[in-house]
Amino acid sequence: MIDLRSDTVTQPCENMRKAMADAEVGDDVFGDDPTVNALQQKAAELTGHEAALFAPSGTQSNLLALLAHCQRGDEYIVGQDAHTYKYEGGGAAVLGSIQPQPIEFEQDGSLSLELVKRKIKPNDHHYARTRLLSIENTVSGKPLPMAYLSDARKFCDAHGLGLHLDGARVFNAAVHHQVSVKEITSEMDSVSICLSKGLGTPLGSVLCGSKAFIHEAHKWRKMLGGGMRQAGIVAAAGLYALENNIERLVEDHENAEFLAGELSSLAGIAVAGCATNMVFVNYHGTKPVSEFAEALYNQGVNICAGEQIRLVLHKDVTREDCVSVVEAIKNAL
Repeated sequence: MIDLRSDTVTQPCENMRKAMADAEVGDDVFGDDPTVNALQQKAAELTGHEAALFAPSGTQSNLLALLAHCQRGDEYIVGQDAHTYKYEGGGAAVLGSIQPQPIEFEQDGSLSLELVKRKIKPNDHHYARTRLLSIENTVSGKPLPMAYLSDARKFCDAHGLGLHLDGARVFNAAVHHQVSVKEITSEMDSVSICLSKGLGTPLGSVLCGSKAFIHEAHKWRKMLGGGMRQAGIVAAAGLYALENNIERLVEDHENAEFLAGELSSLAGIAVAGCATNMVFVNYHGTKPVSEFAEALYNQGVNICAGEQIRLVLHKDVTREDCVSVVEAIKNAL
């Protein structure tokens, strides 16, 4: 099966599994797991921060950041379709009593700083206190412009806001811009990096920030049930990924470009966009899109059906697989 639903579907390779099997472990709740500690140190160094904290999921990692930045009755400004607002169960509001102020993304995935400025609440007891700007990189595969990151930093400094980056696919952004990830993340007050998307681990994210910030996040991780014991077994996968699976992301980007080019001439679908490792396709076929998806599945291609279909390239999809996908789509159409 060629699975294009997401880059979360990857399987750990043999070397990653061996690293997990051989991992030296301890009790991470006591801070005694050497492999977890090594992963956290590696992530902090890569992102240009003082400290880091391993969490079982990106949802929890982002929530830890929001809880550590904000108090009850505070507000964070965020994209209308951002994961931290739309796709993570409303955790900030439900568990932290933190009010989201969503605004629409710009075409390039950024949040207009002029619009953000208008949404900052006055210092008045009628309003929630605006404490944080939360941005995302990448957004629908689109990497934020490098200049925007510096502008956002200066803006937050000028208005007394914290700046959090949901960097679930920030390594894709770094590879696209041909920069080290530190050049993107070091200007943030905090950044959540996901290990289980393009980097190919079975689970896990790492939250990076200052020592004081991570100390606060650590308390929230314990409260949310994220304190794991011999977690080095899964942390070893993260270490392997950070050491071996970043530079190869360019292959996913090239495969996405190839697939978009091959599909652009087909009647019945229209390529709506291609960015980093994602291809977006609008379906205009004669049969329902659910039947189109079923026809693909029967040929060994798995997609998420919808008016706009997102095809996500990852380490388990080869160039040969892309050729097979094109043939399967032709047959399904």
